[in-house]
Amino acid sequence: MITLATKVPLKKPQNGVENRVLSMWKKLGGNAIGRKLFNFTLSRSVPYSGSIKADITHIEPGFVKVILKDRRKVRNHLNSIHAIALANLGELSSGLAMITAVPSGTRSIVTNLDIEYIKKARGQLLAEGRASPPDVIDKPVDSLATADILDAEGDLVACVTVLWRLSPKIYTEERVKHE
Repeated sequence: MITLATKVPLKKPQNGVENRVLSMWKKLGGNAIGRKLFNFTLSRSVPYSGSIKADITHIEPGFVKVILKDRRKVRNHLNSIHAIALANLGELSSGLAMITAVPSGTRSIVTNLDIEYIKKARGQLLAEGRASPPDVIDKPVDSLATADILDAEGDLVACVTVLWRLSPKIYTEERVKHE
């Protein structure tokens, strides 16, 4: 069964290790210096995603906003933002939405990423990540997270859909013991 990320009421924060991101955001996200520290810490923890130097501006369970500034290091030979930088931005924003919404004790991994490029990306971009995983995960389940990437005019530049395999950590640990 696959669950789809939609524009539905957002989930309550879950307790547990998975939501260190939410906890850290609540401590640091309220001011510019705190957000810089949060973004620096995240980029050190997830170096590949940190390579695009995106700025997380809003996080709540299941919903995230991330800004990518247009600069030479993310551009291609066509003088627009590179396709893989857009994919990285979409995966980062949808991934943060997912990990802030999964129930405590959930293991998660990306199994598929699909991106539709709608127009050339130029200028500052805003990615809005959304995820609505099941409230209870007692066996492996697939769940979709999405990210819409918009340019400064509000035009849709790209749509990213990420399939996540969610499973309870206990299930995964028991399976490893038996194999």
